[in-house]
Amino acid sequence: MSFSSMSFSRMSVFSSRARCAAGNDDSSARRVYVLASMLWAACVIPFATPASAQCAARDVLQNQLKLKPRLAPASRQPVSSAREVATWKTITIGTFADTLALRNALDSRGCNVGGQAAEILARPAFTISSHRANVELVDLSPAQLGFTSDTVTLANVYARARQLGFELAAAEVGPQLRLQYLDQPIGEFLIIAMEPIKTWSGEPIILNVANGGAGLILIGQDGRLEVDIFVTSRFIFARPSQPAASAELIGSVAGFLPP
Repeated sequence: MSFSSMSFSRMSVFSSRARCAAGNDDSSARRVYVLASMLWAACVIPFATPASAQCAARDVLQNQLKLKPRLAPASRQPVSSAREVATWKTITIGTFADTLALRNALDSRGCNVGGQAAEILARPAFTISSHRANVELVDLSPAQLGFTSDTVTLANVYARARQLGFELAAAEVGPQLRLQYLDQPIGEFLIIAMEPIKTWSGEPIILNVANGGAGLILIGQDGRLEVDIFVTSRFIFARPSQPAASAELIGSVAGFLPP
């Protein structure tokens, strides 16, 4: 077996561990994956080719050193409204003609894509915007949304976030964030708050943008609405393009309109 084949086999094992860690959100499993990924990266980086540029572990480190300014750490304070949360990052969607072009961009930059993520990117339900647009993203944990138990269901996380004025992200946000977040710190796993997309076998999956140590990766995780998520997990929601008018504002404006 060639070195590259052996490396790919090892990376497949690590990707599986990543999906497990992300799906269960178990901190010890995640630490195992990060340490194993860093060991794999140390063995593979000397053999990296130009095609792996930008998403390989070596290039991520270089990006962290040269890309300035770095994103300000997201606040961990509890929130009561979307208006009080600063935008974490703005990305652009609608930059590819089709999903194949998007997947080719991930491949050409050496961004690893886990099996479940690759499957839903190929599903008809995964669509991309037909026009270019900027999307403001916010970084929130279930604890910031007011949950105090150790875990909370995905359905409750989504419901509370919507109640506070946040929106679910389009499915395209996951791979686009992967391509546009090249200095992601090692050990960071960001769950994309999105409508689940079913695999060919019917398993609902959502996306996770991660850096486990072996380079930048896009993985899938359990997207069942009843699945339990640790309250310290980090979700990426979209900020509404225009805040919805309050009932009081609508009423005050209506008072000036002719009968």
